[in-house]
Amino acid sequence: MSLLRTAAMAAWLFAVGAASAQPKPATEATWVLQHAARATLPADGRQAFDDATRGLIEDATDLVVEGPGGRPIWRLRDYDFLQREEAPDTVNPALWRHARLNLANGLFKVTDRLYQLRGLDLANMTIVEGDSGLIVIDPLLSVETARAGLSLYFKHRPRKPVVAVVYTHSHADHFGGVRGVVDEAEVTAGRVQVIAPAGFLEEAVGENVIAGPAMARRSHYQFGTLLPRGERGQVDAGLGKAGPPGTVSLIAPTRLVSQPVERLRIDGIDIVFALTPEAEAPAEMVMHFPQLRVLNMAEIVTQNLHNLLPMRGAQVRDALAWSRHIGEALQRFGNESDILIAQHHWPVWGHDRLQAMLRKQRDAYKYLHDQSVRLMNHGVPADEAADRLQLPPSLATEWSTRPFYGHLKHNVRAVYQRYLGHYDGNPARLEALPPVAAARKAVEYMGGADAVLRRAREDFARGEYRWVAQVASQLVYADPAHREARALAADAYEQLGYQQESATARNAFLQGAAELRHGVPRLPARGPQSGDMARALPLGLFFDSLGVRFDAAKADGQRIVLNWRFTDTNQQHLLNLENSALTHVPGAQDPQAHATLTLARTTLDDIAQQRTTLQAALQGGLVRIDGDARRVAALFAMLDRFDRVFPLVEPQ
Repeated sequence: MSLLRTAAMAAWLFAVGAASAQPKPATEATWVLQHAARATLPADGRQAFDDATRGLIEDATDLVVEGPGGRPIWRLRDYDFLQREEAPDTVNPALWRHARLNLANGLFKVTDRLYQLRGLDLANMTIVEGDSGLIVIDPLLSVETARAGLSLYFKHRPRKPVVAVVYTHSHADHFGGVRGVVDEAEVTAGRVQVIAPAGFLEEAVGENVIAGPAMARRSHYQFGTLLPRGERGQVDAGLGKAGPPGTVSLIAPTRLVSQPVERLRIDGIDIVFALTPEAEAPAEMVMHFPQLRVLNMAEIVTQNLHNLLPMRGAQVRDALAWSRHIGEALQRFGNESDILIAQHHWPVWGHDRLQAMLRKQRDAYKYLHDQSVRLMNHGVPADEAADRLQLPPSLATEWSTRPFYGHLKHNVRAVYQRYLGHYDGNPARLEALPPVAAARKAVEYMGGADAVLRRAREDFARGEYRWVAQVASQLVYADPAHREARALAADAYEQLGYQQESATARNAFLQGAAELRHGVPRLPARGPQSGDMARALPLGLFFDSLGVRFDAAKADGQRIVLNWRFTDTNQQHLLNLENSALTHVPGAQDPQAHATLTLARTTLDDIAQQRTTLQAALQGGLVRIDGDARRVAALFAMLDRFDRVFPLVEPQ
């Protein structure tokens, strides 16, 4: 061991004894793994770094974007530690390189008439200059960062009006900033088109509604939003640095691309749209610009292997369809393109390089699908398959197919989940004890907490962090107040996090370690939001989301039938509570209903967004109830409230 490593180990041992709540250095075992990983990395020429900075017009590293209340929501100076070229021992060397590439930011000229704003948000904003105006593709996640991006563009380019906005797909980081680039009045007047793939609105507002609170909580782990930026904290999110906590907005599309392939001419620019549903997003499309010889692959081809199931949760994505969509784009547009761009990361220039990247990405998702299913059909359990399956050398040595955002093991399990679900076929799992009861019995069988802790520490000293994380987690579930168990579990999570090539896996481990040391975080109150998402929510989905908020114990034995009439949308809905389940029928009314509520849909949105209450709306004359008002009050009293945070690495 070198003197440097000896000093580092001494510092780590000091940290263990003196400041167990603070992030710690890499252990010797982690150092060995990081150096072994460095020796196996693909050849690292300057090509990616040259591509990431090519066409830079103005760097935005010093830009600070303020959000609601004047608090900073975007500041790249927090990542200055990434200026160092060599990876520290606390970061996987491949991830460090990727994180440094994701630092490239500002306004870039890709080719004549096509510009990108990168590094001002999690995603990219692409601007195409038409004959008289601008076509904005994916106006970022927040109004504030989108406005700052457009301002930077206008600093260097002629100030033309936005004539069209294109949403490539239904994830919020690709549409949430729309009010930062256009005024809805311009859209309503027909001066601005808003173009999106078929099914966009339903998916954009629906994906995070039913399980929204759980997804939002889990996203803290996926993106590392609560972690400090630094070598022992969050260094990247894979697709970019992070998502700014700004104002998310939405303007409904005025034109949907509904055919598999459609060609439109917008302000002198020809665009060929090709739908790619059920791959990276339920509603998504790629586009080709024949005059510019540019292919925009949205988010189905980026500079890393994506995930088939986000760690925050979502419906499992179809790896087979994903591969097929890339293959079709290669076949349809490959020979007519010289530049490949996406709505994350940096472009690829050159006909041959473009085609090679498409082939590699196509084959990566097909390989993941086919080999996972092959092992599945051999009866190999999901966890074993995840540990066994590796990318073939031809893909593992390609930087753009390495899992900086996706996580290889997690992707394999996602394929299993898509086809077979969570049950692995062993009936022992059908009636397995829940986590707390199972943990207590396991610790008891192993001789008690002290004996388990003693052996786990020995395994930790040998670098067996995966096993220590499992065992120490059992100790925590058996006794959440056991400080030494929490500390050991946190230490194991931390070392596993340092070793991860996947940014999202790193963030998850480090956030778990932080919460074991400091407890569940307390988040500030949410800032004001635009309300666009609530207004765009289909009425049926709104009542579905209401149903998952019902506390069944409070609803037991009750039957309530309500007619709803909306004065501004001319919609009617019948709501029925029975057998502790809330059901609804659109367009229906029941003459025997207990009550009829008459209100504007906007009033319902205000109640749902907690900008007002039902009682206040009644007193203000915004809601009229005909019939038994007590039934209405009883129904609303049964609604549950969800905490923004809840434990994930310990029992509730």
